[in-house]
Amino acid sequence: MYETMVKSRYYEDTMVEAYNEGKKPVFNIGAGPVPGEMHLSTGQEPAAVGICAHLNKEDTVTSPHRPHHHAIAKGVNLKKMTAEMFGKITGLGKGKGGHMHLFDPEVKFSCGGIIAAGIPHAVGAALAAKKKGKNWVAVAFVGEGAANAGGFHESLNLAAVWKLPLIVVVEDNAYGISVPKRASTAVESNDKRAAAYGIAGAYVRNNDPIEMYRVSEQAIKRARNGQGPTIIEIETHRHLGHFQGDPELYRDMEEVPNLRKIDPIVKVKELLLEGIATAEEIEELESRAKQEVDEAYAFAKESEYPKPEDALADVFSK
Repeated sequence: MYETMVKSRYYEDTMVEAYNEGKKPVFNIGAGPVPGEMHLSTGQEPAAVGICAHLNKEDTVTSPHRPHHHAIAKGVNLKKMTAEMFGKITGLGKGKGGHMHLFDPEVKFSCGGIIAAGIPHAVGAALAAKKKGKNWVAVAFVGEGAANAGGFHESLNLAAVWKLPLIVVVEDNAYGISVPKRASTAVESNDKRAAAYGIAGAYVRNNDPIEMYRVSEQAIKRARNGQGPTIIEIETHRHLGHFQGDPELYRDMEEVPNLRKIDPIVKVKELLLEGIATAEEIEELESRAKQEVDEAYAFAKESEYPKPEDALADVFSK
């Protein structure tokens, strides 16, 4: 879990540099080798590693528009993922989808889009698993703002009726774009909504990856045993803006340094050093994670862009 968190953080730190290339001194969303919006998950790594540590290759994960920590924790091919974000032909979608439309069928991972769009896809995967008699689960990651969307409630209602092996992980990073949770959501935490569907709910405080691991283990056991869905909400912390270039005028910027003081990666490293691992072993994990990221970025930069004749390739059957 620590190695995966480090890999995710270093990946996004590297992506910030790549994304900002060509966009300064005046921020231009369409400029540079990685155009478009870019939503980063720095600080939210515990939500992904805590549950994905229990998943198999056959289990499905859907993600919203802030997907990198989920994709990395699920085992998405890092080279192809990075190439896709650069719009290269070697990418997961041959450069057609970009950062918000990552899709890797090899490990059953997909970005379902913004807000609650990925939950119905996860319900479909969970229904397929049940009908096929497979011991698979489906996990849908969403932000806390998505819990107020119709797709959230409709999906959970059906999943509860059919007792599907579904876990919905709500990442409460306190803001739906620029709207604070307290101004948009009537309940203190979205795990409480589980009672309305007669399913299990759990809340993980303080962005704690170890507690997320424990809570997820129980949720997945229930799902695999035919006991239906679970809503898990985790109190997590978005260190960066809603998107790169976000002026964050809605946010108290004094809170950001305080968030970084309770960095979950630092906390786990301190825990490991209390007798679980040596400094040398941790350094080896960090080095391995960073090497994989560096190789992925080198692969993406060296890959070619699609040619005009590639535009409709794989779109229509021959």
